[in-house]
Amino acid sequence: MALPDDGNSYELVDGQLRMSPKATPRHGRIVVQLMVRLHAFVEPRRLGAIFAPETGFRMPGGNVRGPDIAFVRQERLPLDSMLDRFLDPPDLAIEVLSPHDREHPRELMDKIGEYLESGVRLVWVIDDRKHRALVYRAIDDVREVAAEGALDGGDVLPGFSCPLAVIFE
Repeated sequence: MALPDDGNSYELVDGQLRMSPKATPRHGRIVVQLMVRLHAFVEPRRLGAIFAPETGFRMPGGNVRGPDIAFVRQERLPLDSMLDRFLDPPDLAIEVLSPHDREHPRELMDKIGEYLESGVRLVWVIDDRKHRALVYRAIDDVREVAAEGALDGGDVLPGFSCPLAVIFE
């Protein structure tokens, strides 16, 4: 909870602070495009809550991760009085590839593996350069969604669907 308040995003990984460089405008736009659609689906149905990248999620091993977008089901949300602490791992974690992720693919795979081992049920990795998404249900259960395809919420967000072309506009 005592992370620096210097305008940068941080994660706590293996006892070390890891700074995430500021997002590019393209990265930020993709995050907003997807976040708006998720929120519009989740909020009226009272399915849970969508969280921004600044939100910290404490993994069972002690790391604090901050996906670009996260969803937590309503029944797993803490009481309002507990929202001043880091949350347990989300149900859905979304990472939009950044230049840093492309330069450090091992770090990204470690993060995806940690999400899945920590109980995250669905991980979407959005790759704007290749106009595709990778959908992880397990480290060995990965599906590619091409640019003309759509992301779907599966059993985590039943009924949610978003064409990839819309978020890459």
